[in-house]
Amino acid sequence: MSRRRQRKKQMAEMNVVPYIDVMLVLLVIFMVTAPMMQTGVEIDLPEANAEPVGVDNETSPVSISVDSNGAFYLGDNEFNDTSELATQIADQLKEQPNRPVYIQGDKGVDYDFIMKAMVAAQKAGAKNIGLIAAMAATSTKATADDQ
Repeated sequence: MSRRRQRKKQMAEMNVVPYIDVMLVLLVIFMVTAPMMQTGVEIDLPEANAEPVGVDNETSPVSISVDSNGAFYLGDNEFNDTSELATQIADQLKEQPNRPVYIQGDKGVDYDFIMKAMVAAQKAGAKNIGLIAAMAATSTKATADDQ
């Protein structure tokens, strides 16, 4: 009788420790860079108790921000002169003239600056201008009183 060779059964294992190391490094990178990726101007919007307006998802709006010091922002670009702001808005409206223009102003800013932003948008040819406000928190007491 011939002797059969006994083969050792191979175990197919995968070492996942390097993958865990890579995942932890990626997690740290994303945690550090995520706050830096926020764009825009920090604005404390006034609250309004109104229904949200429907949004057209096909066209992205032009967003003008007015901070508490009265500086105008179009995206991340700061403008102190409304004529420069109007020129930049007109450039953005060239391709799609019916794009909505939204103005968001800090609740501590004078109304004069909001009006200047609206006039700049109007001079740039904007036909659809809107104001942005934060949603007011509805209290349960107000709804109970209404009944």
